Amino acid sequence: MTVLCVRFQLPPMYEAALPGLLGLLEEFTPVVEALPPDGALADLRGAERYFGRGAVELASVIRVRSLARYGVDCLIGAGPGPMLARMALRDARFGRTRAVPGDPAAVAEFLAERPVVALPGVGPATARTLAEYGLDTLGRVAAAPLSTLQRLVGAKTGHELHEKANGVDRGRVVPNAVSRSLAAERPFDRDELDPDRHRRALLSAAGELGARLRAVGKVCRTLTLTVRYADRSATVRSRTLAEPTAHSAALTGTAYGMYEALGLQRARVRALVLRAEGLTSAGQASHQLTFDPVDEKVRRIEEVADRARAKFGPRAVMPGTLAA
Repeated sequence: MTVLCVRFQLPPMYEAALPGLLGLLEEFTPVVEALPPDGALADLRGAERYFGRGAVELASVIRVRSLARYGVDCLIGAGPGPMLARMALRDARFGRTRAVPGDPAAVAEFLAERPVVALPGVGPATARTLAEYGLDTLGRVAAAPLSTLQRLVGAKTGHELHEKANGVDRGRVVPNAVSRSLAAERPFDRDELDPDRHRRALLSAAGELGARLRAVGKVCRTLTLTVRYADRSATVRSRTLAEPTAHSAALTGTAYGMYEALGLQRARVRALVLRAEGLTSAGQASHQLTFDPVDEKVRRIEEVADRARAKFGPRAVMPGTLAA
């Protein structure tokens, strides 16, 4: 077992602890891939040799340090590759790492009775198509001829499905820097159903992100919205911006667009999180000029507001909707 899939149990108000928790994983291995909003993959091949401990033992140390430093527990799955580690995570329990051994017989036993949708990347439509022909478990998919799978779901998808059902995990952990993202969270005092309050929270979070990005001379390429619900489930949506930006109005418009696309109706929302990802230097970013004088005016006002907030505090200048 060389890969861990970790999901931190972050209460809404502790979203800001995520970079530190990912940094904790980097104390064991530099090969850490963040999985927003609350997880990560860690390749421990080098760490196992360096520390002389197996992945399960190292997972126990990670859990203890997470609790000691941040008061945050975590669920951990371990496997010979990212796919199997993700699947093992679903069976993990607090205080006990769910591990999938690396030998082929153990992998086949682990996969055999699981539904097809348990495979990462397999959606309901593909699963329904296979179920119509009696291929409703991974064991049956693994036993089916490759040509049959390719006729049912296509050549490329069929080949990938056949390999994954047989335990062939070609995925790899792709390191990404923790510092390449910033997050702003807006928890509610109670489960909130009012869309207007949701939008005000997004306006506030986008404004904060924009100000923080401009303060450090960065722009972001992608904006991610996480909606946390009363039942502890969450919806995550990401959108690539038209151009890298730190402009609060652009961030707010994108956040509103993702929120409206969710079509939430009477959803009991516990917290909203906006994350700016793919950060790069503002000096290296390009900006499409327009003939719209309003846009230029808004950007100039934004610069003045930033100076006022730097001198008099973050609440010195704010939208009237938030001031009310």
